[in-house]
Amino acid sequence: MLSLACRTALPAGRLAVSARRQLQTAAALVSRRPTRCSFVCSRRALSTSPVYQNAAGSSSPGAPRVRPAEPWKRHLSPDPSTPTVFTFFENATSTWQYIVVDPHTSDAVVIDPVLDYDVNAGAISTKTADGLLSFIHHEGLHVRRILETHAHADHLTAAQYFKQHLGQDVPVCIGQRISQVQETFAPIYGLDDPALFEKTFDCYLKDDEQFELGRLSCRVMHLPGHTPDHVGYMIGKAVFTGDSIFNPDVGSARADFPGGNAEALYASMQRLLSLPADYRLFVGHDYPQDRDQTCWSTVEDQRERNKHLKVSTDAQTFIQWRKQRDAVLGAPRLLHPSLQVNIRAGKLPPKDEKGRVFFKVPITSEVDL
Repeated sequence: MLSLACRTALPAGRLAVSARRQLQTAAALVSRRPTRCSFVCSRRALSTSPVYQNAAGSSSPGAPRVRPAEPWKRHLSPDPSTPTVFTFFENATSTWQYIVVDPHTSDAVVIDPVLDYDVNAGAISTKTADGLLSFIHHEGLHVRRILETHAHADHLTAAQYFKQHLGQDVPVCIGQRISQVQETFAPIYGLDDPALFEKTFDCYLKDDEQFELGRLSCRVMHLPGHTPDHVGYMIGKAVFTGDSIFNPDVGSARADFPGGNAEALYASMQRLLSLPADYRLFVGHDYPQDRDQTCWSTVEDQRERNKHLKVSTDAQTFIQWRKQRDAVLGAPRLLHPSLQVNIRAGKLPPKDEKGRVFFKVPITSEVDL
């Protein structure tokens, strides 16, 4: 079997990538419903006045300006230890993005922001990110950290773009086992120079590590299984789970990425189900069938209704089912572009001598042509 690296290019600033391949290609190269609780959810109309200029603009008249993104919902809590949560759904990748705010100080964190990528055109754009940045400015928020739950394989992170606009002193944070993910995928994509991983992530988080958000306390939860670096963030009674659990009618995420593990995923999900019943689990994605998208469910609802793993589900049953299911899943549409960007905290691959940027796609061929 012949392993190749195929790459195509457009001028700098526009990226091209060949057709998607199966997830096994990359691996082979290296081996709802809302429930009632104490929260209040409300839709909130924003001013329509544009207030934020993106990177293409300037301070001169006529520069492009962006209106604030309107959150899908604003989640309030009477509990002073629990933050206000603004939720934004990115439709192209079914990704939930979160702006989490201490209402006492307006200090905020941004969780899993999305960078737009048109795979057919090979073009990266910042419409989604600019809307969130405009919202942050409009609300007068002070972003203290950009938090990644893991190195995503289905969308590109906008972490570096946010850092450019919010200030270099705003750290991009991720679980400390991102190093394992980087070691796995760097050689696949020709990112062998250790210098390429310098000054990428600023903060490597450990399980049970705590940090402050204004007057609120944030706790890191290592939730491996989907990926080895996966973490969640508990802030009061709100837990941002990434892909470690999905809404009850969606169930669970795949565990077959290199470094993924169905046994570990089971343990991580059970850890979440062991939290108090009224805690809210804010998920990383939603894939609704016969309902509107929703971003959360309570622990109690997950215990009773999760289609893949209820509190009573034994480990062997879940692990066997998860492995069988993963064996027939295809690769995520944006697998290769996502990993090349996300293992470097949102930085694009380095330019070549002509100033062009490429995404590489590893190919496994049955013939030598």
